[in-house]
Amino acid sequence: MFKGFRAFLLRGNVVDLAVAVVIGTAFTTVIGAFTSAFIDPLIALLFGKRDFFSGLSFTVNGVLFPTGNFLDKLIAFIAVAAVVFYFVVTPINALIARSRKEPPADPTTKKCPECMSEIPVGARRCAFCAQPQPA
Repeated sequence: MFKGFRAFLLRGNVVDLAVAVVIGTAFTTVIGAFTSAFIDPLIALLFGKRDFFSGLSFTVNGVLFPTGNFLDKLIAFIAVAAVVFYFVVTPINALIARSRKEPPADPTTKKCPECMSEIPVGARRCAFCAQPQPA
C-alpha cells in the first residue's frame, strides 16, 4: 500500500502541481506588491483617494453588503491576470513558437530532367518517360 502511495507522489503531475502552487504563491505576493505600488496610486490620482472602493456598500433590510471589498479584490485579480498574460503567457508562447521551427524534411522525390515528372529519389529510370536517371 505504501508502494502505491509513493508511486502516486513521485508521478510528474503531483510534483509539477506542488511546484506550481509554490510559484503561484510567490507570484501572488509580487502582484500584491505591484498593485499596492502602482495600481493604488493610479486610483488615488484618478479618484482623489488611495482606497476608493473599500467604503462602497449598500444595505438591504438592515443587512450590510460591503461591495467595496469585492471590487478591491476584483481589481487585484484583473491586475494579476493582466500581468500573467502580458509578462508570462505571451513571452512563453513566443519562445515556444520560435523553438518549434522544424527542420525541413529530406526530399523523397525529385524531378525527371527529361519530362519534369515527380519520381522517387532512388529511382534509376523515370516511370513516365523511361529515361535513365543520374545516380
